[in-house]
Amino acid sequence: MKNTFGSDLALTIFGESHGRAIGAVLDGMAAGVPVDEAFLAACMDKRRARGDGLSTPRVEADNVQFLSGVVNGRTTGTAIALMIENQNTRSGDYAKTADLLRPGHADYTAYAKYHGYQDARGGGHFSGRVTAALVAGGAIVLGALNRAGIDIVTHIGRCAGIGDTPFALDDPDTLAAQAEALLNKPEGFALLDGSVEEPMKAAIRAAGAEGDSVGGVLETAILNLPAGVGEPYFDSVESRLAHLAFSIPAVKGIEFGSGFGFADQRGSEANDAFRMKGEAIVTATNHNAGLNGGITNGMPVAFRTVVKPTPSIYKTQDTVDYIAKKNAELSIQGRHDPCIVPRAAIVQTCAAALAVGDLLTTKYGMAWMENPTGYRKEVL
Repeated sequence: MKNTFGSDLALTIFGESHGRAIGAVLDGMAAGVPVDEAFLAACMDKRRARGDGLSTPRVEADNVQFLSGVVNGRTTGTAIALMIENQNTRSGDYAKTADLLRPGHADYTAYAKYHGYQDARGGGHFSGRVTAALVAGGAIVLGALNRAGIDIVTHIGRCAGIGDTPFALDDPDTLAAQAEALLNKPEGFALLDGSVEEPMKAAIRAAGAEGDSVGGVLETAILNLPAGVGEPYFDSVESRLAHLAFSIPAVKGIEFGSGFGFADQRGSEANDAFRMKGEAIVTATNHNAGLNGGITNGMPVAFRTVVKPTPSIYKTQDTVDYIAKKNAELSIQGRHDPCIVPRAAIVQTCAAALAVGDLLTTKYGMAWMENPTGYRKEVL
């Protein structure tokens, strides 16, 4: 079972939804890097359920405990071990339907792989609960990236059929301004157009009231990455970001820049013209999401993912009893999200931070952490 991502900067996750705790080990951080616990707590809070009809009634404190690697607010240079206790589990909710495979879930595939030895309570290691550990580790890297002048932000591009204003791929300056607005946005849904917040919330609650769920699209922007990061082919920036994005439960698709829209364009429309902006080389548009040949060109990296509707719904569904080997009907018990899209925004941001941090460490070593304002190698 592979629970580690990264080569030069690596994150390992552990734990199950209803076990004692979940957590992560972050390895490869330089010594002396500041760890802002208030920033970490704010990231964790964005992922946390509220029990407000928009997310699961399972509300957890999600306090992060440092077991190693951080002393007096700075990294020690050794592995950073993080633990988040599970304090609000109700495993009995799953006992009556334990032999029934939940449609859309990993119950059957987990059984096929682990032969019945997996922890099935609340989805076990497959649960979205484990993304709290991903956020905890990713938030430390995100803080280091921010100090190096690199910002990452995610907003809800669409949810329950209601769309937010998309990132402006035709105007990189506007895209950057949109991202800055999201970074400065206080509490609430991650949206560019605040007028769609209440209709979105109403649509989510309506689906939940019917025992159903909804999905959506998340859109992420990465600002101020230096040109020249990434590798052609197998370690392209797209490859690494997609790897982490698809590690988020329920993500089923990804596109960079104009993405699938390229299929209906001509090269004259899809290409981003190069221009000079002072001494810097820029592009007039950003359809290719700041990436050429798998390598950053210095423009904003923009990508979108599609998040499927939460598979745990209260409507009666057809399934099988995999122990009795017969067809059955399932009415799911327990506490579940009618939509995970709003909570997943910070997960996608922190996942992207892990990918970017590893890519930067491959190119610059620990210099981007140790000398965040002077590590960049200028393109001549």
